[in-house]
Amino acid sequence: MAPRPRPGREFVLTLSCPDRAGLVHSVTGFLVDHSGNILESRQFDDRLQDRFFMRVHFDVSDPGITLEELRRGFTPVAEAYRISWHLHDASTPTRTLIMVSNFGHCLNDLLFRRRTGSLNIEIPAIVSNHRTYSSLAESYGIPFHHVPVTAQTKAEAEARLLELVEELDVDVVVLARYMQILSDDLCKRLEGRAINIHHSFLPGFKGARPYAQAHERGVKLVGATAHYVTPDLDEGPIIEQDVVRVDHSRSPDEMVAIGRDVEAQVLARAVQWHSESRVMLNGNRTVVFR
Repeated sequence: MAPRPRPGREFVLTLSCPDRAGLVHSVTGFLVDHSGNILESRQFDDRLQDRFFMRVHFDVSDPGITLEELRRGFTPVAEAYRISWHLHDASTPTRTLIMVSNFGHCLNDLLFRRRTGSLNIEIPAIVSNHRTYSSLAESYGIPFHHVPVTAQTKAEAEARLLELVEELDVDVVVLARYMQILSDDLCKRLEGRAINIHHSFLPGFKGARPYAQAHERGVKLVGATAHYVTPDLDEGPIIEQDVVRVDHSRSPDEMVAIGRDVEAQVLARAVQWHSESRVMLNGNRTVVFR
């Protein structure tokens, strides 16, 4: 496990903009002027879209330099190059609201990773349309909100979710096998800050028993996809994917177990990379600086 960033001393700058000569020089010049030392730097030039992406993790040797001063200092560079950017303290945990229904493997995995320190996230609430995991939330000391959803109460339930996002100052919403379709309006409100996980059989095997369908068809790969939520169901920008090979000897129940393990791992990586500002949106795609 990597050492924890030092509060007030380590920062992460992410940026995207049209590619121009002198851009990287200006960014590094800003760092030098503010006693910055680069700990990790990644960049990508999308030549098809003529757009440049960069992530810089740096520390500062001058204890008098604050986050606010760094932001003020970078503003002229951003204006000169038409940069969309974000600069934050690398130690600050990402406030993560988790949503779940009746499958708890992804929720349990995220809670454990948070407790052991492998995820730099803070979980102010768990929201569910069932009460199944209220005791699990209680065991971790996390507030549990039961928000039932029916066709008649869907708008009210989504309004309650948005209230919690605002009240708890939530940075990202994670759908850890939350089995409800979000409205187009809610998807747009949470654009770029809601992550979903689903099995890799879509769109081929839909419905309540996808693994049984896959078993009947003799599927040889079981996998999962983590992506940002958009109004296009299960078609948002992909953050991470993985697969495991299976064969004829696997029963439907064994395939379900394998699939759950892959889902938990893929979602955990997506949440980690998002919380570390390693994921940047590029239209319908993502740039992931792993």
